[in-house]
Amino acid sequence: MAAHSRLHDPHAAEVAHQFEDPEQQREADSLGMWTFLVTEIMFFGALFAAYVIYRSLYPAAFETGSHLLEVKFGATNTAVLICSSLTMVLAIYCAQTGKSKSAIITFLVLTMLLGAAFIGIKLHFEWFHDYSEGLVPGINFNLAKYGSGVELFMVFYFFMTGLHALHMVIGLGILTVLVVMTARGRFSPRYYAPLDISGLYWHFVDIIWIFLFPLLYLIGGRYTHGGH
Repeated sequence: MAAHSRLHDPHAAEVAHQFEDPEQQREADSLGMWTFLVTEIMFFGALFAAYVIYRSLYPAAFETGSHLLEVKFGATNTAVLICSSLTMVLAIYCAQTGKSKSAIITFLVLTMLLGAAFIGIKLHFEWFHDYSEGLVPGINFNLAKYGSGVELFMVFYFFMTGLHALHMVIGLGILTVLVVMTARGRFSPRYYAPLDISGLYWHFVDIIWIFLFPLLYLIGGRYTHGGH
């Protein structure tokens, strides 16, 4: 009966053979993504734990290192990512409610532009400035000026924000695939699982930044360029 009904189902090609219907497939996809995100939580959790331990061992140096960061750029990127989560939700909503392909693509592209803006701010206004100021450990760090404790803080800063940026780049690649799938008419109110599970990934990356922002910037970050 299930096989016969699929022959007359316009969305049958969207359901893998091991699933009875799109709902069952969507639940399995969601479970797989949540399982992956749990491993990511454990990975980032270990980094956060190491950061907290070393911050407790070198509180003055970590505060000094935070003073070298620009809060305004961190806050701007936080707002950018929150907006990107909203546009991602709107893209999924458009698919759920049967809106046009152009509506879904519009919100996906907006999400990508916001993600690209985040990376652009990080690269141009922060990391490039950090390099010019001699703050990049192992490449261009002024140890005599800042000290080993500040260098340790910057190791955490670049590793954690760099890893987060890598996840953002992967997310942009996923969104590119979703745009192509949308343009080909792959999504409908009955089937939008790839959008749904990709949204979970994107929101997770945003949440990680919301934890990174106060940990790195708000223990003494400066509010104006060149200030203290």
